[in-house]
Amino acid sequence: MNRRMFFFFLFSFLLTVYLFNDLVGDWGRLSGGWDNLVVFFDESLWPPNWAVLEAQSYPVCEARFDIFCSVAWLGMLETIKIAFVATAIGFVVALPLSVLAASNLSPLAVAIPARVLLAGMRSLPAIIWAVLFVIIFGVGTLAGIVAMSFYTVGYLGKLQFESMEGIKNAPLESGKAMGMNRAEIAWLIAIPESANHLLSHLLFMFEYNVRHGTVIGLVGAGGVGLYLDTYRKMGQYDKMVALLIVIFLVVLVIDFVSMALRSTVNEEGDVERPTWSSIFLPAAISSALHPTPMNATNEEE
Repeated sequence: MNRRMFFFFLFSFLLTVYLFNDLVGDWGRLSGGWDNLVVFFDESLWPPNWAVLEAQSYPVCEARFDIFCSVAWLGMLETIKIAFVATAIGFVVALPLSVLAASNLSPLAVAIPARVLLAGMRSLPAIIWAVLFVIIFGVGTLAGIVAMSFYTVGYLGKLQFESMEGIKNAPLESGKAMGMNRAEIAWLIAIPESANHLLSHLLFMFEYNVRHGTVIGLVGAGGVGLYLDTYRKMGQYDKMVALLIVIFLVVLVIDFVSMALRSTVNEEGDVERPTWSSIFLPAAISSALHPTPMNATNEEE
């Protein structure tokens, strides 16, 4: 690390400490905070109330298993449906906008307005969009879908046009030399070249929308967040904790599924994944424990 970089990080650290101290102000407010949290945790949060996995008393459950009529199942299922539809709509709308916003695919006169539009759509959090659309459409899932779709277009569009701008110029120049117009270059070259990144962004956005669907439900936009808000207002924090655990497990499953899907399109080649021994043990010991195919071939020779 050179001296200039050292002073840059030192200045950033000192500025962070100064701003943090300025924002906190009175540090005396923190006294007793941990004790209050422990009392609240013991008396209100733990243990979780797993009644959220039991069938609701009304309407009468006609499913084979009671869990399919529970608050947790119905709330998470609705949240996943909202997230899926919003992600699909957002992807379809964001893809052409990202092509227009990419500076290597569109002239600046088109790219700049497209970027401004995408920035405007993501500048407001999804929960603010949800408040606006709840006023327009009323309480329900439609407001949640539209609100989440708006934010998805802005967020996903930015990720997409940055991926398209990161592709190499050689394929684009080859397309121009072949007489392709801008639309053909974007559809036949730019999108296929960045397809892996686009898929990764799409899966990440779906996971994000599932997590964020719990938030927009707090303002009446449907999903499991609606139940969380009801339990919060009623002071049933043990049920809130149980729902939060369910949400965490569902997001974890989605993360593993998306990782498996991404692995089907990633080109790993001959590069092996690192092992724990390669990280914590010396190279000589690690290579002896986990010989690579090349090393094994050399040893056989």
